[in-house]
Amino acid sequence: MSRLATGLSRFSELPFIICNEIKINYYKSIIIVWDFVRIIRWIIIAFWRLLCLVKNMGYAACSNCYLRRRPPVTAAELTVMKAKKKVANRQNSRPVPQEVEPAQENVEDSLAMRLQAKETEMPPAMLRVGHYLNRNRVAVLANSAAELASMIGTSDATVIRTVQALGFQGLAELRQSIATGINFSTPLHHMRQTLDEVNGKGSDAADIVIDTHIESLLKMQMPEEREQLHKAIAVLHGAARIVVYAAGPSRPLAEYIRLLMVRHGQPAKTIGYGGIGLADELLDLSGQDRLLILSYGKPYKEVLLVAAEAAVIGAPVVLVTDTPNSKLARSAAAIVKAHRGRTSRVALHGATLVALEALIMGLAVSEQGRTMQSLARLGVLRAALA
Repeated sequence: MSRLATGLSRFSELPFIICNEIKINYYKSIIIVWDFVRIIRWIIIAFWRLLCLVKNMGYAACSNCYLRRRPPVTAAELTVMKAKKKVANRQNSRPVPQEVEPAQENVEDSLAMRLQAKETEMPPAMLRVGHYLNRNRVAVLANSAAELASMIGTSDATVIRTVQALGFQGLAELRQSIATGINFSTPLHHMRQTLDEVNGKGSDAADIVIDTHIESLLKMQMPEEREQLHKAIAVLHGAARIVVYAAGPSRPLAEYIRLLMVRHGQPAKTIGYGGIGLADELLDLSGQDRLLILSYGKPYKEVLLVAAEAAVIGAPVVLVTDTPNSKLARSAAAIVKAHRGRTSRVALHGATLVALEALIMGLAVSEQGRTMQSLARLGVLRAALA
């Protein structure tokens, strides 16, 4: 009887056992189907990614969606990409130029570095002599101590003491240091570096100039540099007169820009004399003027004086330079970066000219009525001369 009771009880549990097995198999089936669907989904995504990569259809996969459309490439971007590739290919095909040894670089600025190191220790009279010797190195080579003293307005003994305080045994050693440094100074040194790079081939030199300008223009296309250019146009807009300061090789560019401004009806003036002649040019500056300063490298005392005078009278300054972190740049209302080529190579002014012409066109469009009226009058005057 006990065996029969046990058998009946197990038989009564059989439906529950069957149901549990069905439930377990059902859940397992759902999990298997879900895993299968996920595998199929991954296969489809991988297939589309591979298809887009092979056919270059401009699609890209992302974590949030299967496919995302890339923005179409414009003609300008395509031109920039081709230019970058062309420049890179040419640079890779040229031999790497030899770098100047560090000792030679130290020779170039030996006097300037010694003067800077001793500047806080020297008395005012000797410091004035030291600065004069540093700024007038050709005069040091050509004149005696007595003649230098006469030029500076001091005694020859002070000149000798200054030279010795700078670490030279005498004027002869100072002359030798200056003469040695001339061999490695710019622009002679930069021309030698450029000649070493082109290996005496005129075609390579022409390619370097073109490639260097392309590199400079590509940098000017960066959004932050274009923004500075737009800011410079806004600063110069509405000026009663624009005063352009430039010295050295940049002076002809300033004259050209002044001519374009006058043609467009914008009063303009060019300044840039060295020495005391600059003082006369600064006499008629006023707060209604805007200054456009072209300055590269370390600022000279003349350009610092121009910037200081502009600050005194309240005239905003737009600075075109390749050294945006200089002391002069900190006082400018807007800075336009114009690169003058590659480091330790011949200076090129193509990027400066492009930046200046961009400023001129921006000002001309800002004052369309005045520009068209002035150009019409120019046409009448030309016709009268024909």
